[in-house]
This record gives sequence, structure tokens and C-alpha cells, in this order.
Amino acid sequence: MKQKGEWGDPLTFILQSDTGDELMANSAEKVYELIKETVEKQGVNLWDVRFLKEGASWYLRVFIDKTDGISIDDCTNVSHAIDPIIDAADPIDVSYYLEVCSPGIERELTRPRHFAESVGKKVRLKLYKARDGVKEFTGILKSAADTVVVETDGAEYEFQLKDISKANLCDF
Repeated sequence: MKQKGEWGDPLTFILQSDTGDELMANSAEKVYELIKETVEKQGVNLWDVRFLKEGASWYLRVFIDKTDGISIDDCTNVSHAIDPIIDAADPIDVSYYLEVCSPGIERELTRPRHFAESVGKKVRLKLYKARDGVKEFTGILKSAADTVVVETDGAEYEFQLKDISKANLCDF
């Protein structure tokens, strides 16, 4: 994996390959910026945008969230609101399926605000490189400023954001 940009940039960590993964990350970031205001006008928060190839098909996934949960109507309303914006800007030069959905209960934490909003909640962190023979830590997120601090089994562990390959909420 190659680090791209600064932590907090959408899709900060991207795979470099011949399939255009950097293009996918750039496309997702362009769409994020294009639709953010419109999504928020629909009464929901824009959690993340991902542009992925699965099998032979491309998917533009827009993840939305709100305090009392996302409904099918929320997804439909956001889809109808953002589709003309994306079509007019045409930031993606391949055919794709647009999906608007909830980030789910095990939502991935990809932006600094995701970590900040998750302080006090149970999280699972996967590291690029093992620390003391362990690559995965599950515990309560104690802080998320310059570093991430997780309390597990009565001990606190501090991690640099660049060392975390994946972080998910375990709030169930």
C-alpha cells in the first residue's frame, strides 16, 4: 500500500496497481466534494464515498448517516438529489452503478471526524504492522486527536493514524 495525501483525506490509503486504483480514489473524492452540500440539505450526513470495481462492474457507493438511523426513503431522496449533480459534472469516465446506503453498525472509520465522533465507543483497529505480535486491537476509543488511544483489558494503547490499516466501530 502506498500512502496518498494526508490522514483524513477521503480514501487516504489506496492500493497502487494497473487497475486504476488512484483514479478510483480521486473520483470518489471529487464526488464527495460535489455532493456534500446537497446530501446535507436532505437532512442526513455524508459519511463517505467509495468508487470500487467488483467483478466486471463499477460501483459508486455513497454512505449517509443520521442520528436516528437511515431509512429507504432517505437513500432514495439522496439518490434522486445527487444523481443529476454527478451526471452534470461527469467526474467518472466509466459506467457504474450508484448506490446510496447506510455505513452500517460496523461502519469503517476513515476520516478524522469519524474517530472524533466515536470517542467513548468500542472500536476494532487493524494495524499494518504487528505491535508486540498483535495486529488487531479491540477496545474503547479514549481519544482521537494526533494519535488514537484505545483502552483494552485495562491497558491503554496509543497508535499513529498512519499505522492503522482499518478501523471499524464495534457498537453492537
